[in-house]
Amino acid sequence: MNDLIEIRGLRKHFGSGPHPVRAVEDVSFSIRNGETLGLVGESGSGKSTIGRLLTRLVDPTAGEMLYHADGRQRDLAQLSQSQYRPLRSDIQIIFQDPYASLNPRMRIRQVLAEALDTHGLAKGAERLPRIHELLQQVGLRPEHAERFPHEFSGGQRQRIGIARALAVQPKFIVADEPLSALDVSIQAQVVNLLGDLKEQLGLTLLFISHDLDVVEYLCDRVVVLYLGRVMEIAPTEALYAQPAHPYTRALLAAAPIPDPAQRRTIPLLQGDLPSPANPPSGCVFRTRCPHAVDACASVDVQLRPAGEGRWTACWRTDL
Repeated sequence: MNDLIEIRGLRKHFGSGPHPVRAVEDVSFSIRNGETLGLVGESGSGKSTIGRLLTRLVDPTAGEMLYHADGRQRDLAQLSQSQYRPLRSDIQIIFQDPYASLNPRMRIRQVLAEALDTHGLAKGAERLPRIHELLQQVGLRPEHAERFPHEFSGGQRQRIGIARALAVQPKFIVADEPLSALDVSIQAQVVNLLGDLKEQLGLTLLFISHDLDVVEYLCDRVVVLYLGRVMEIAPTEALYAQPAHPYTRALLAAAPIPDPAQRRTIPLLQGDLPSPANPPSGCVFRTRCPHAVDACASVDVQLRPAGEGRWTACWRTDL
């Protein structure tokens, strides 16, 4: 399977001076054509920042974001906003808050028509049938086109957000925690919708989430972030069966256990996430790692192979 996107040495720092906030620091991974890649980690790990970098809602500080499509390779990090504009129809985003991302003064047909008009799609008499088609594609009815955002439930509004992303026929979608604002009873419906659309339309997804159960269900591979760095990359089944990095183990151990009588065999994370403006030396996870030794403070940790298709950023091989 070929890569659609390759991220190499990506960095995003906020602020200036000797201690900028290092939201993303030397991140490298690939996203393959047609796969759903999960991006997980605690709040403040840099997940959403990476999504916004890929969609150029914010500009990178350094690094490459190579986009392979239509027989060409383009570095999204080097494109000006005007150069990137033609690619916005290829690369779309579904936001976390479906209500805040919709204009409350616009009817849904206007919201979707705006996306179509911006990219010169479905003009004139073609526009309304295309809007109705998009609504039906995400499980809504054509008559919903005449309503305003406040007339919908949270789950319906997120479906509208998905329809808006689909309107321009993208190749790649960043789903930035699209379930976190929804009731649990609605989340499964939206997850299944995303999975169905991916198969029907041949989409490639970057699924950003803190819900490890959903990631296990939906994603083909997983990238684990901590303090803006990659801790582990692995196929989903392998990662959940035998996590290689201590941070991944702690994340999985923190997930709710259905049986209250079952005991945890892995200690939960202790302490708070360090400041990204002043990260620990060496391995950034060492201040919370139960296996840390003195050498962890000085070793420059790099991703190393940890099995077929797997990478981990822990230098110790005895864990």
